[in-house]
Parts: sequence; C-alpha cells; structure tokens
Amino acid sequence: MEGGAVNAIGPVLEVRKVCKRYRQRPVLRGVSLELRPGELVGIVGENGAGKSTLLRILAGDLAADSGMVRRTGRLGCCPQETVLHPAFTVDQHLRFFQAAYGISRLTRACELLEELNFSDYRYERVEALSGGTRQKLNLTLALMHDPQVLLLDEPYQGFDWETYLRFWELAAALRDRGCAVLVVSHLAYDASRLSTLYRLDGGLLHKTEWTTTVGAAS
Repeated sequence: MEGGAVNAIGPVLEVRKVCKRYRQRPVLRGVSLELRPGELVGIVGENGAGKSTLLRILAGDLAADSGMVRRTGRLGCCPQETVLHPAFTVDQHLRFFQAAYGISRLTRACELLEELNFSDYRYERVEALSGGTRQKLNLTLALMHDPQVLLLDEPYQGFDWETYLRFWELAAALRDRGCAVLVVSHLAYDASRLSTLYRLDGGLLHKTEWTTTVGAAS
C-alpha cells in the first residue's frame, strides 16, 4: 500500500491545541498535529523541550491540561525506558503481551525477531541482554499486535549501525502497510526518510524544511 494512496483517509491521530504545564512552568503551549495512515513523521527537540510529555499524552498515559487528542485503531507505543522485567526471558515477555493484547498467535512477533535479527535470544533472560537487544525487544512488544498507530520515543537508542538500518527498513515497511508512525527523538537522524519533520520548540510544533513527499524515501 503506497503512502500517497492512503493519505486520502482521515487522520488516525488528531491533536488539537494540547497544553500542559508543571506547576508554573508551561511545557506544551497549544500543540496541534495530524497523523494519517501511511505517514512516517518525526518530532525533534532539545532535551527538556517536552517531547516525552507530548508522547505520554498521545499514548494516553498522561492527561493534558487542555486540548484534544483523538486516536483511531490499535495503538503501539515504544517508550524510551524499556518496560521489561530482568528475570524474565524474551519469550516470556512475548507471551505476557500476547495475553495482554488478546492475540491468538505469535506469528507477527516471530517475524519481528527475524527482521531485527535477535531470534537467537528468544530464551535468554532480559538481564543478560545488551541495551540494544533490550530495545529490540521493546520495539517488538510495541509492534506484535500490528498497530495502526505507532509512537516511538528514541527508538534506535543503543542500536549498532546494522540494526539502525534495519529499524528504518522496518519503519518504511510499516509505512507502506498503512501504519501511521511517529518517531520522537532529540536528533534528526535520516530526516529525508520521513514524510514530515517537526521541531518542538517553545511548547509548539514547527514544520521544518525537511518535509518530503510521503513514500519518496525508503
């Protein structure tokens, strides 16, 4: 499914004038954003700009002070801090999330293990894994139920170069399947791969000159 074909469909994530402050410090001052099927969108900003706060609001983990967030379809979220138990194996994590998502098979999870090249670690405990491999598992857990909207916070943290390239191949494949992908990072790595790049600055999103045609990069 090509990105240009699916963009005629309405947004699966719609954000209108979202505001958030901590005590007297405003963090988000009226953020608005639309994310449509088949779009691969990036948000960058300095540390402390409010990226993680925005992502938590989009995921429903944190309430905004005002504004509106509307999501459609299954949501996948890959936070910067991995939600993993060190004593459990990769396989145990997959089965816990299988039950949580209510899915009958681990077919998609096994595909992701192969795509991210860590099938050999399936029965290893998380405490024995490197930071990059833990992040692969974190990403797999966010994707194994085949979400329509995927939120990623610093998703390639700890990846080696080969895994970094595999990540972008996977992101492009998700885009082509019609998934709406939002990548939040403090650096604009490979911005040309994105449909649109925003900078979060002063509590607002600003579209950058890196904007490209959806599906133009792979």
